[in-house]
Amino acid sequence: MNQVPKRVCIYPKDIQRITGKSYRQSIRILNEIRKSLRKPKNSLVSVEEFCEHTGLKYEHVVDSIID
Repeated sequence: MNQVPKRVCIYPKDIQRITGKSYRQSIRILNEIRKSLRKPKNSLVSVEEFCEHTGLKYEHVVDSIID
């Protein structure tokens, strides 16, 4: 069976699709998560970190970011 590989990182376009916010606001959300986790400016944010920050369930987020 072929399984679709799941991404580990989340991008602004994914956040835009999940939350319905603008692309720019999605970038701000990612930057806010990086800041709260004390990550470098250009580091990637995982789906788990996004879920912890927003309080959304992992399963719902993963289902909505699979292309």
